[in-house]
Amino acid sequence: MRPAWEVAVRERAELGEGPTWDPATGRLIWVDILSARVHTYDPSTGRRTVMATGQHVGAAKPRAGGGLVVVLRDGVGLYDAGGAFSWLFHDPVPGRRGNDAAVAPDGALWAGTMRYDEAEGGGTLSRIAPDGTVRRVLDAVTVSNGTGWSPDGRLMYYIDTPARRIDVFDVDGEHVRNRRTFATVGDGAGWPDGLTVDADGCVWVAFWDGAAIRRHTPDGRVDRVVELPVRRPTACAFGGPGLRDLYVSTARTGLDAPHPLSGSLLVLPDAGQGLPGTPFAG
Repeated sequence: MRPAWEVAVRERAELGEGPTWDPATGRLIWVDILSARVHTYDPSTGRRTVMATGQHVGAAKPRAGGGLVVVLRDGVGLYDAGGAFSWLFHDPVPGRRGNDAAVAPDGALWAGTMRYDEAEGGGTLSRIAPDGTVRRVLDAVTVSNGTGWSPDGRLMYYIDTPARRIDVFDVDGEHVRNRRTFATVGDGAGWPDGLTVDADGCVWVAFWDGAAIRRHTPDGRVDRVVELPVRRPTACAFGGPGLRDLYVSTARTGLDAPHPLSGSLLVLPDAGQGLPGTPFAG
């Protein structure tokens, strides 16, 4: 039987993360956090690029005017279309780095942080407006990870990985409220990491140490499990023609005997129907 997954990019990323489709360029953007690299991949041609950031990079997202917004160790930075860098906000905290991030439907960036030692409560989740205004949304986060919005923009899903659950908030303009549990993670399933939401409102979650992607229906039930050859998938996102293909980033860090594909970018062809992403408006 043919597996549900294929290899999009064979790579040895230490901590591949954050796949994001850029419709303006027809490329997938993803990062290798610990190698401080931003990768791009064009599935129509196979062309790839790799850019060094100089600091550990938790996420990279397209900007509305071209270029990238990047979540780095010491804050959030901007690359313009020509590759020139500037800080949007600079907030170095010893022992802390940026982690996963997502762009909301209104064009703001929601960016997480975590301690390198993963100390409990050492991270945050913040909303960064296009003008660089920062508003702290959550304190006492441990490993800030998956963030995504329902198709109508009225719900926000969020994962603090060690909590072993997926939470959901009501969205009220720029604010979120009424945090509650959307789904809990059973023993043996791994740790919930990055997520994406499809056009049907289902939430797809990558499970670190779970070797799988799981899809949750809008009421929180798991209705599909895609087993993967690698132990540490980290995040997923729809991309490609019609946003039908689900791309999965993976990691090899911390594994004594990683699978040969650990650190590669995988793809689940025709997995579902993704939602169009929003570029960062800054």
